[in-house]
Amino acid sequence: MTDYELLDSGNGAKLERFADIILARPCAQAVWQPQHPERWKQANASFDRENGNQWHGRNRLPATWTLHVDGTRFRLSGTDFGHLGIFPEQRTQWAWIKAQTTAFTASGKTPRVLNLFAYSGGSTLAAALAGAEVCHVDASRGMVQWARDNAACNGLESHPIRWIVDDVHKFLNREVRRGRQYDGIILDPPTYGRGGNGETYKIERDLTETLRLCRILLSEKPGFLLLSAHTPGHTPIVLKNLIVQAMNGLGGAFEAGEMCLTGAPGLFALPSGAYARWYS
Repeated sequence: MTDYELLDSGNGAKLERFADIILARPCAQAVWQPQHPERWKQANASFDRENGNQWHGRNRLPATWTLHVDGTRFRLSGTDFGHLGIFPEQRTQWAWIKAQTTAFTASGKTPRVLNLFAYSGGSTLAAALAGAEVCHVDASRGMVQWARDNAACNGLESHPIRWIVDDVHKFLNREVRRGRQYDGIILDPPTYGRGGNGETYKIERDLTETLRLCRILLSEKPGFLLLSAHTPGHTPIVLKNLIVQAMNGLGGAFEAGEMCLTGAPGLFALPSGAYARWYS
């Protein structure tokens, strides 16, 4: 059961329902015409980037509200960049993470999972709710606090989660020196990101090094690695090729595909990034 629904898309925008709040926001992939133009009048607020980032009707939104997605609670809030604190296209990945983690716990082992570029913690919550010990890493202190709030909303205040505010490569190199290992790794790198101390991350420059370090940190018998991205040009095949090279010699299976926002039957699915994943 979910409080989220894609209501329509087209003309470079998407119309979504988050609980009882309906929002219209930009979406470059939606190059077709809307299927239900009458629905757009229902929007409580909208966001655009035509003259800089700006909300229209933001005063009609609550400061925060709670969304239930497939048994998980998220605290939402409209940010100055038009984000809300959730990427619903990751829903199928969260279900997959839960399944992979449950396979470990069913064998009597508590897996250790590393979540990089972890944002507001959707993947962290998925792994933790399935019984994993989690290390959550993001360069933004504010986003890490948001993720901690989400964990609290789900009764995970006392769950073994390490909350790390740091540049991902600095953190990974420290973990390599410490000899720490993880049974599962999740990463959703940005196209371009900036750390708190001026560090920069560019996916086309840095992703192969990130994956190299991740491979070193995988345990002797790892369970999974999940890579997703929202960068144009980083298609499912591109991501799959990258992890096939990174995981060379480990065997296992590979999958790749598009992440999509979906709504009622007959509504166009809206591509919103790509993923590739390996599992043993």
